[in-house]
Amino acid sequence: MENQTIISVNNLRKKYGDFEAVKGISFDVYEGEIFGLLGPNGAGKSTTLEIIETLREKTSGTVMVDGIDLDKAPDQIKKIIGVQLQTSGYYPGLNLTELIELFGGLYNQSVNPMELLDMVNLRDKAKAKYKEMSGGQKQRFSIATTLINHPKIIFLDEPTTGLDPQARRNLWDLVKDIRAKGTTVIITTHYMDEAEVLCDRVAIIDSGKIIAMDSPDKLIDNLVASGFEKPKEVKQANLEDVFINLTGHTLREES
Repeated sequence: MENQTIISVNNLRKKYGDFEAVKGISFDVYEGEIFGLLGPNGAGKSTTLEIIETLREKTSGTVMVDGIDLDKAPDQIKKIIGVQLQTSGYYPGLNLTELIELFGGLYNQSVNPMELLDMVNLRDKAKAKYKEMSGGQKQRFSIATTLINHPKIIFLDEPTTGLDPQARRNLWDLVKDIRAKGTTVIITTHYMDEAEVLCDRVAIIDSGKIIAMDSPDKLIDNLVASGFEKPKEVKQANLEDVFINLTGHTLREES
């Protein structure tokens, strides 16, 4: 079966004064895949996502989301996407059931809080206040809120940052479950093992340009075929090797 394109970005540019944060990037996302946008801090990945999410103005280029032109009908795009932000501000005094009902009202959707909490394994926390939960529980709940409007596409921006390994893997399972139900997922992450486990395809972005795009397996195979060897280890590479080989940076400080 041929892949159906659900997001098409063509020659996207974003300038802040003289600084060009996104330098004419183009990519497609297919319906029902988990697509990863990877890059060092300041590479332009968050800016790119915020433009697609209708949260930031672009300088030029075209963006189509499920056949809807961003320039012509941004409000139509808002209705079919779910966005999970890095820091979520919820009313700390409300319990999870109350928060879901509040969000349902904002989205003008009738919502079954227990069904949604079941999906993210938080039924036993239905009466707990948001502030009382662990980091992993907060992240799962935050993803639950992106699903209230039954979106076709959800955007997850570094969803496992700060979580312990068990909570991370728990969240990976949740993301896979969401995709299995037919939702397209776009994710940014700094963890290459996460991208390797979750993503069907990744685009690696550096200094505002896409410098590689393929499945993690293919990118790793290409690197190995180029003669790459890990120092003092077996002849094998992983997606982290691809990333560092392409961007030349193991770490960049937050700007």
